[in-house]
Amino acid sequence: MSAKHPIISVTGSSGAGTTSVKRTFEQIFRRENVDAAYIEGDAFHRFDRTEMRMVMEAEEANGNQHFSHFGPSANLLEELEKVFKDYGATGTAKTRHYIHDPEEAEIYGAAPGSFSEWASLPERSELLFYEGLHGALVTEKVNIARHADLKIGVVPVINLEWIQKIHRDRSARGYSTEAVTDTILRRMPDYINYICPQFTETDINFQRVPTVDTSNPLAARWIPTSDESMVIIRFRKPAGIDFPYLHAMIHNSFMSRANSIVIPGNKLDLAMQLILTPFILQLVERRRRTS
Repeated sequence: MSAKHPIISVTGSSGAGTTSVKRTFEQIFRRENVDAAYIEGDAFHRFDRTEMRMVMEAEEANGNQHFSHFGPSANLLEELEKVFKDYGATGTAKTRHYIHDPEEAEIYGAAPGSFSEWASLPERSELLFYEGLHGALVTEKVNIARHADLKIGVVPVINLEWIQKIHRDRSARGYSTEAVTDTILRRMPDYINYICPQFTETDINFQRVPTVDTSNPLAARWIPTSDESMVIIRFRKPAGIDFPYLHAMIHNSFMSRANSIVIPGNKLDLAMQLILTPFILQLVERRRRTS
């Protein structure tokens, strides 16, 4: 953690909705004139798309049916922790970009499924924003969580997470339902061992819960809408959170536990703006006082 160079980390699995949360942070940064630097978890995959396919085939041939992007072997976790540590100490670090599609390929000048060159983050940024799979990971070899000043978990209930992933991968990436299902099954041990434990490290968790039947996520014809959902917001340290204010500002919200407030799904953006803005301003003000 660093007063002079704070770090915000948003973590969640593939299909959880971390990209939507990132957009809300971007809105707050623009409105409050916060100069943020960005890194993506995908940039710290160990293998490009072709290499990953080859390594997976080799692992399967050796009897390992569960090699996945969720686990340490497929990622540069020591390098990711070093980025967090370096930024906290100096306000800069090196990162790269994983190129997802042809549009990004034109921007970065490399093929989809590959990486851009390593490059330094812009100097004089006021905070670092991370969004990806491992932003609060703690293992025997790395402790990424200790370097982040604000850690956010994005954790839909599991059936909803699967529905979101299936629909995204089918529509945006052209995968079949069977192929996405195989990916979910392959990742399950790493999901349990490396993704889930992070949500005890996070400061705030946003968990969307559908209010419609999602019993068979593989057969769901559409993703439950925000109007068909509730969101549970859990604070690891509820001291100092003005729950009466949040309850008054968010219609139909209620407290389910002393550290948790439940809101209608269509009020998530409002809730994030109300909750996250004070945290961000606190980090930035502390940083500006030390400059």
